[in-house]
Amino acid sequence: MKLYWIKTSRIIKKIFSNYTWDISSTGSIKTVYLTFDDGPIPEVTEWVLKELKKHDVKATFFCIGDNIDKNPEIFKKVISEGHSIANHTFNHLNGWKTSTKVYIENTRLCEEAIQKNSPSNLKSKLFRPPYGKIKASQSRKIRELGYKIIMWDVLSADFDQTLSQEQCLKNATSNLRPGSIIVFHDSIKAFKNLEYVLPKTLAYLKENNFNCEVL
Repeated sequence: MKLYWIKTSRIIKKIFSNYTWDISSTGSIKTVYLTFDDGPIPEVTEWVLKELKKHDVKATFFCIGDNIDKNPEIFKKVISEGHSIANHTFNHLNGWKTSTKVYIENTRLCEEAIQKNSPSNLKSKLFRPPYGKIKASQSRKIRELGYKIIMWDVLSADFDQTLSQEQCLKNATSNLRPGSIIVFHDSIKAFKNLEYVLPKTLAYLKENNFNCEVL
């Protein structure tokens, strides 16, 4: 049974209004926000960067601190190519299964990895809970530390190996609207689907006059 939603309902957004699910879009410019979770890793993140560069698109990468420490050069490449980076905990923790004390310390460790491997003028105060699972006490502490908690409007579900590539593409393109925050994953698990979905999504965005910005 699928335990996640592809398109976040207005009810969920209203109940959890302390989180950012999308960005209000006004005017004639149709802007969406591409995000990538779980990197950086050499096997996938570098491929993602090449695809984004082909289309002159910028994205936001929610990075795992342990992956930053293991792959500092790739992390620095993400920054140098003009993308935004954000905190995704140090060890990809499930907040529902983790004490608040441990969760906050793990978030701090990720922040430490970000700062250690970033230009001195780079400030990142965006946070996404792994799996989208976070306790109220954790959320409160994270926000007290100055973070904005970023969730999503559209989930590609590229991580779900039971889904076809075509279904993941449909998830990504049929649900997006101006202001949508869209989630992909630069991970080994997701790559089979991502390799198919990302180029086609980028082409779709260009054909339909969507503008992509960082968070």
